[in-house]
Amino acid sequence: MDRIETMTAFVTTMDASGFSAAGRKLDRSPASITRAVAFLEARLGSRLLRRTTRSIKLTEDGQRYLAACRRLLADLEEAEQVAAGEQAVPRGLLAVTAPVAFGSRHVRPAVDAFLETYSEVQVRLLLLDRLVNLVEEGIDAAVRIGHLPDSSLIAVRVGEVRRVVCASPGYLVRRPAPREPSELSAHECIAFSQETPNDLWAFAPASGKKPRYVKTHPRLMVNTADAAIGAALDGRGVTRVLSYQIEAELHGGRLIRLLPEHEPPPLPVHVVYPAASASSAKLRAFADIVVPRLRKRLSAELSTPRPRRATPRRSRG
Repeated sequence: MDRIETMTAFVTTMDASGFSAAGRKLDRSPASITRAVAFLEARLGSRLLRRTTRSIKLTEDGQRYLAACRRLLADLEEAEQVAAGEQAVPRGLLAVTAPVAFGSRHVRPAVDAFLETYSEVQVRLLLLDRLVNLVEEGIDAAVRIGHLPDSSLIAVRVGEVRRVVCASPGYLVRRPAPREPSELSAHECIAFSQETPNDLWAFAPASGKKPRYVKTHPRLMVNTADAAIGAALDGRGVTRVLSYQIEAELHGGRLIRLLPEHEPPPLPVHVVYPAASASSAKLRAFADIVVPRLRKRLSAELSTPRPRRATPRRSRG
């Protein structure tokens, strides 16, 4: 069997969620689609699918092979476009990943603009709070927050985000706002494990170049930013999250930013992609639209005036 045809049958089977639907889409019989996938499994010496009477699911090997097939077929399509003199017209599938909250608030609106501009592209936007191997998982581009390790990826910096300590006005009526990071040890804290994996919170150096660490005593520990923010809004204590995650709450006064002059240096935000994809028309078009939009959004966020120290008055009994 032709390997490109069998790969196409495999990818279409997963996209259509079944052999019969894939057959209709490719104008082939379900039996021929089944044989194509079986041919791939025999050639690879590995099971790609788990089949039941009601569904098909990818094995771990199948997940990796599906990502590789998507990338190979996309590269083949682009090579044919270049040979036909169509390299200036972005088309085909573009896979993009970003952190969940940042992707929802900033990347998805930029993707909307990309789709409106180019009618012949499709975007698969994966919002994941884990580091994705772009090549192994068939991803064309990623938005990453934090310092990048050395790699072969091309990185385009689009801005910065801050690590912000905050609490609700209601909590600060009960407990005076800290004026120094060391005072956090006397506060009820909400630990967000992804941002602060332990009870030591880092702040800007008091002197020298090393960050200053303050030991906190969390009474509540959560694993998502939304849970930490919700608890802070309910007055459960002080938490620390990334600035973009509470932009609306800060502007609306529902949370108050604490210790702004002691914040550690901002974390960089990059759009990254494999060097081998740099000549891709759809990737270049995506970067041309998304990069300036992210820069504008993040620049506006960083330009927000820093508040004065929060010193809410105590209510008189």
